[in-house]
Amino acid sequence: MGANPELAGLFPEKKRARNPFVPVGALITAGVLTAGLISFKKGNSQMGQILMRARVVAQGATVALMVGTAAYYGDTF
Repeated sequence: MGANPELAGLFPEKKRARNPFVPVGALITAGVLTAGLISFKKGNSQMGQILMRARVVAQGATVALMVGTAAYYGDTF
């Protein structure tokens, strides 16, 4: 498991399927959130609202990727 070999026996190893697009989606979500907050701080509330809506779409897409990956691989790993 890592630093403590005594704990390795307690937790069985699982093969986890990883979708490389999930971290990309998380970074996009964080970037759009940051841009939206900066826009609000500068007083451009219209652009801030657009960016917050874009954040929701990016966040939803990221969650859909995670759920889709879990559903696709299921218990095969």
